[in-house]
Amino acid sequence: MKRQNPFHENMAEELHPPQPIVKVFGKAASARAYSIRDFLYRGDVPFQFVELKSDEEARELGVDNFNDPRLPICLFTDGTRMECPTIRQLAEKLGWLRDPSRSEYDLAIYGAGPAGLSAAVYGASEGLRTVLIERSVVGGQAGTSSRIENYLGFPEGISGADLSKAAREQACRFGAEILILREGVRGEFTPGKGTGYLADGTKIVAHATICATGVRYRRLDLPNEESLFGAGVYYGAGASEAALCGNEHVFVVGGGNSAGQAVMHFARYARKVTIVVRGPSLKQTLSQYLIDRIYAASQVEVLTHTEVTALHGDSALRAITLTNNKTGQQRTCDTHWLFLCLGGVPHTEWAKEAGITRDSEGYLVTGPDLSQNGHNLGNWPLQRAPYYLETSMPGLFAAGDVRHGSVKRCASAVGEGAMAVTFVHRYLAAT
Repeated sequence: MKRQNPFHENMAEELHPPQPIVKVFGKAASARAYSIRDFLYRGDVPFQFVELKSDEEARELGVDNFNDPRLPICLFTDGTRMECPTIRQLAEKLGWLRDPSRSEYDLAIYGAGPAGLSAAVYGASEGLRTVLIERSVVGGQAGTSSRIENYLGFPEGISGADLSKAAREQACRFGAEILILREGVRGEFTPGKGTGYLADGTKIVAHATICATGVRYRRLDLPNEESLFGAGVYYGAGASEAALCGNEHVFVVGGGNSAGQAVMHFARYARKVTIVVRGPSLKQTLSQYLIDRIYAASQVEVLTHTEVTALHGDSALRAITLTNNKTGQQRTCDTHWLFLCLGGVPHTEWAKEAGITRDSEGYLVTGPDLSQNGHNLGNWPLQRAPYYLETSMPGLFAAGDVRHGSVKRCASAVGEGAMAVTFVHRYLAAT
């Protein structure tokens, strides 16, 4: 049977969505409810969110009121009821948690975004005993994208969640082990052996390691920002929230492709969408196809030379202050939805402790760059030079957004993941 184009499958699901296996009841402006929606969306779990708006609706669920700490409540189709569950408890219910099956691996990969998933597919398919460790769910930042339209082979686009799901299934089919909700906190590396220590005490031993931990979105560093996270302030494209934004004014901050994709996705649901960029135009950082669509959408507003300088609200966001960075003019806009796509901060805190060379912004320096721009190899123990994606520690490679000088595109990350496995083979053959 001929397989449908994934885009057409997505369209079919929009017209006839899969039956939810879990219903989530809670307040929309709730950090815990948001974390559950985001987890289920990125994990490609069919779910339905039922917004509670009164004490009476809450009491029908068997809780005292609208603000009961037992909310949100998750009801599964098998009758299971979970009150204010943690993400780990949901993962256990879904059967996603597992322990390492081996005491030692050929290849350990940290980070299950496009680079890590690609490395897992190529490593496992080429016979390496491969384990992939992810602090959250598979997909990384790409997994939150509503549609990736410039990825080779998908002329009509594919959602980040669908792409991640397919890559996860492909890696598992080749025998890769995937450990989700496991965060690496420390690493010890010697030539021929790397030991990763996870936050839960698990120890991963491997002959070669690929770091593909990606980046996290930058913060505004404004008062109230942390307390409003998940209750009006969100980091990333927020694809799980779009359906809740009907008749609302949504603000997206950032000038990259992730921000542009988010704007066009929200424009399908929201009354108005405003993209806020600090620079003079979108052309410096955004792909032309997205620029054309943004300016063609009547409900989308573009504010250049503009920054968010204040957040207003106690338990939930109710307004933001925008400041023009050329004129100093300020205005306050009512909104319950602010999505921040502000570029990345790499997940490399462990590397400093392990003595791995980073650049001034924390990205891992690899290959030829190690001998340029003031970097040096330090105690590099081998006669050969580092391979192209190899860090200052032999056998430790970096791929994707976490790497100094990488191209911040999904296709580039996939390519680097595959390329890193090639160098892993060379490294293992020589040790």
